[in-house]
Amino acid sequence: MDTRVALHDAPQALERPPRGTLAVPARLPDDEDTVNIHPSANRRLKDFEAALGLTAPPPKGPLFVGVDLGTAYIVTSVVDAEGTPVAGALTRSRSSIRDGLVLDYIGAINLLRAQVETIRRAGYAIDDAMVCYPPGTAGGNARAFANVLEAAGLHVTGLMDEPSAAAEVLEITDGAVVDIGGGTTGISVLKNGEVVYTADEATGGTHLDLVLAGNFKISVEEAERIKTDASRQREIFPLVRPVFQKMAAIVRQHLRDHPVDTLYLVGGTSAFPGAVEVMEEETGLTVALPSHPLLVTPLGIGIRCAREAKANAKPTKGK
Repeated sequence: MDTRVALHDAPQALERPPRGTLAVPARLPDDEDTVNIHPSANRRLKDFEAALGLTAPPPKGPLFVGVDLGTAYIVTSVVDAEGTPVAGALTRSRSSIRDGLVLDYIGAINLLRAQVETIRRAGYAIDDAMVCYPPGTAGGNARAFANVLEAAGLHVTGLMDEPSAAAEVLEITDGAVVDIGGGTTGISVLKNGEVVYTADEATGGTHLDLVLAGNFKISVEEAERIKTDASRQREIFPLVRPVFQKMAAIVRQHLRDHPVDTLYLVGGTSAFPGAVEVMEEETGLTVALPSHPLLVTPLGIGIRCAREAKANAKPTKGK
């Protein structure tokens, strides 16, 4: 039985993503990814997943918000002054966002406003927030993301790019962050903690849906349900493997002039079983996957929001 509840049906309830999009399948303790992903990063991500339930008592002190307006999901993280996740919300984007563009401005505002109101009703006093934008997005398109937050009742303190947000959580300074989202595959190269190259191409989770829909002659919505059914993912992997190979080819092409040793996969589609193996085979690189790839970027935005607030805080009088 599907126990997910949409926000417009029950304002007090928060939507949960289908299985297979939030966390990666269980892995052995000595799995190589565990070595490549900092243990504290995985702990924070697991804490954030638990915080989505809004069951913990709201902490004292200021709270900070990070919002990821993605093609598949709008995800909001709430952290305390130390960057510890304390609350969050997740809702399907419902075609409001596509490939780094806000297509349905009013729809995106309504979805995010519902999240904000639900979190506030649960006792979390949120106001200051940051939002991220995909690689290659700039100018008015990036500002549109901030406008959505402001219209939803949040005070925007800054914008940041998605790879920098991921790096905040994964605690990395060098390598390539590969964000496999609903609409695109984004590649960002980091050197000494700085983003030195970014690219974003239109191949993502929705393309897996299209392949499945064509193969089974079903609707895209039904294909998405099959794709996120953990019991069927191994069965359908041969069908969608070419899409993952295309993603890997995109990564390989963009890294020709920007060599790295390690790829860090984030985004909900990267949790699909077999994605890591294809990326390793096609690129010849070490590939690391965090425990909850869908939650990496939104948590990183919240952490950066808290960190910048602390850095900009005026010293106490007399100190």
